[in-house]
Amino acid sequence: MNKTRQNIIIFGVLPALLLISVFCGLSFGVTWISPAEIFNTPSDELASALISLRITRVATAFTVGGSLAVAGSAYQTVLRNPLAEPYILGISGGASLGAAVAIISGLSAFTLLAVPGMAFIFAMLALAVVLIMARGRFTEYSENILLSGVVVGAICSSCLMFIISTLNHYELNSVTWWMLGSLQAANVKMLYAAITVMLAGTLLLTFHGRQANVISLGEEMAHNMGIVPFRTVIILLCTASLMTGVSVALAGIISFVGLIVPHISRRLFGADHRRLFILNLICGGIFLTVCDIFSRVLMEAQEIPAGVITALIGGPFFIWLLNRRVRKNA
Repeated sequence: MNKTRQNIIIFGVLPALLLISVFCGLSFGVTWISPAEIFNTPSDELASALISLRITRVATAFTVGGSLAVAGSAYQTVLRNPLAEPYILGISGGASLGAAVAIISGLSAFTLLAVPGMAFIFAMLALAVVLIMARGRFTEYSENILLSGVVVGAICSSCLMFIISTLNHYELNSVTWWMLGSLQAANVKMLYAAITVMLAGTLLLTFHGRQANVISLGEEMAHNMGIVPFRTVIILLCTASLMTGVSVALAGIISFVGLIVPHISRRLFGADHRRLFILNLICGGIFLTVCDIFSRVLMEAQEIPAGVITALIGGPFFIWLLNRRVRKNA
């Protein structure tokens, strides 16, 4: 795609899609809210509370979607694997296990940082296990990474299921809904922390955009360009894992956002990470916001978890990418 079309999409189409998705996210649901009620202070206290809840929900959807898309782009760049994504690599599973441990153990009652902190620690542990099992250098493409991620994700899911089996009925319902991906943030302070991590992480990755471009070409190229691959890789992986951990702590497991959005963004805007990370943030936020709208309107008087919608879209997309790569290698 030429520069003119890219600029039209970046400065014209994306802002329009962002505004439309935000207003639709505030309006659509079991109860319709007109744009006039959004701009004008409603006299009905119930309508005012509903608008406040939806503002929080849209902000959560944009934050989680943007964070996962940026993290997925970073993982794909470092691992040089177009199928790498937080959920497929087992990192979301590790983060969810860490968040569950913080909640069940009571650590979350002492500090707000307990849940995202434990989610980040377990996400890094899951990533470390995946890389060790893959038996390859960070910057080498390896199909073993995907298989290792599936195994680690399965182990984390098993541990999480064991924890869930010990819960009472009320705790079971709330944790199960959270695992499927719930975008109604229960803690507004957690949302503020997630927004801060999203913005800071995206800016940090954008600052290292040139190094990311070189890393994606291979370790030897990075040395020739005067870049220390290991240091850059650690920065990218830790930042992506932190963004994933905080997103999982806030909204549960939302799968395949980090796979779908980076591929679409690269197809539209190219592979220059000096701007691609920011564009992934915007596109990921729009994508998950739209998925959340569908989760509210597809079934009358019943809500589908947003994680189910992304899985239904991402599963076939992953199979298509996998088959496309197999045909290309053949």
